[in-house]
Amino acid sequence: MVDTVPATGADDQFMIAGKAYRSRLIVGTGKYKDLAENAAAVEAAGAEIVTVAVRRVNVTNPKEPMLVDYIDPKKVMYLPNTAGCYTADDALRTLRLAREAGGWKLVKLEVLGDQKTLYPDMVETLKAAEVLLKEGFDVMVYCSDDPIMAKRLEDMGCCAIMPLAAPIGSGLGIQNPINIRLIIEQSKVPVLVDAGVGTASDAAIAMELGCDGVLMNTAIAEAKHPLIMARAMKLAVESGRLAYLAGRMKKRLYADPSSPLAGLI
Repeated sequence: MVDTVPATGADDQFMIAGKAYRSRLIVGTGKYKDLAENAAAVEAAGAEIVTVAVRRVNVTNPKEPMLVDYIDPKKVMYLPNTAGCYTADDALRTLRLAREAGGWKLVKLEVLGDQKTLYPDMVETLKAAEVLLKEGFDVMVYCSDDPIMAKRLEDMGCCAIMPLAAPIGSGLGIQNPINIRLIIEQSKVPVLVDAGVGTASDAAIAMELGCDGVLMNTAIAEAKHPLIMARAMKLAVESGRLAYLAGRMKKRLYADPSSPLAGLI
C-alpha cells in the first residue's frame, strides 16, 4: 500500500465560506505607524485576508486617509471584525453597518468580556453568532480555547473557529496546546489561532499542531522591524504547515542511534 502524499505549496489550499485561500496567514490593520507601513507588511506577509476593525479603521470617509487607498480590496479580502465590542448588541450593530457600507458577508465576530484581559465573553458571543447566522452572515468567530464552546459554535453554523493562543496583544504564544489540539481534532471547519502570537516560533507551533491558519496583528505591528517580522511570520506559517503535513517523528524517552548497529566492524 502506497501512502498518499499530502498537497503542498500552491496546491495546499483551505476553504472559508466556500472560497479557497493559499495563504494561511491573516494580518490585522491596527497599531502600524501609518497605512503605508500596514500595506507593506501585508505584502511581505503574503496575506490574502486582512481584518478591519469597523469601529476604528476608516474605510468609507474620503476626507480622511482610507485603508482602501493602500490595501486594494479587489486583491485582498477585507474581513470586518467587531474589535472593541463588549456586548452582543454592539457587535450586531457594528457588523450590520459593515454590510451596509461595504456589502461584506464574511465577518469576524469577537465580543470581549473586559478591558483588562480582553478575553471573549462566550455568552454574548454565542448570542451574537446565533443572530448573525440567521441574518445570512458567514461568521468566523474569536473564542476561548474551550473545546465544548468551540463545538457549539461550529454546530450553530460558524464557518471558522478562532481560539485564542493567549490574551490579545500579549505575545505569550500558545499557552494551552492540548485544548487547541482537541479543538482541531473535533472540528470540520477551519481552526485558526487568533491572538497571543508573539514571534515566528509561536506561529510555527500553531501550524504544527494542525491549525489551518494564524491571525495576528501586534506581533508584526509592534516588532522593531515590522516588515522583516511579516516575512518571518510568512515563512513560519509555511514551515509549520509543511512540518504538520510531513508528520513529525515520535518522541522517545531514550536515545536512538541514527546509524544501524548491525554490521559494525
